[in-house]
Amino acid sequence: MSAQDVAHALDILGLTLPVTSDALDRAKRVQLYNWNPTRYSNLTNNPTQYMQAYKKAEEMTKLIEASHALLSALLVPDEPEP
Repeated sequence: MSAQDVAHALDILGLTLPVTSDALDRAKRVQLYNWNPTRYSNLTNNPTQYMQAYKKAEEMTKLIEASHALLSALLVPDEPEP
């Protein structure tokens, strides 16, 4: 994992450093809402465009999940145990 990977993950989620756990989770929820495949693909009535949009939204959903996992592992410190 390079600095470029982290920068790309931050860009996908629309975040900048420093990142908190709450901000990371909120950004994930917002992006998943925006890129929900059914919601995103319903912006057109053309069947061909519908399937293209659906596939694009599925790809973005995977990228959002991967970005969240990467940033969670690298940038958000674990909670100290009491």
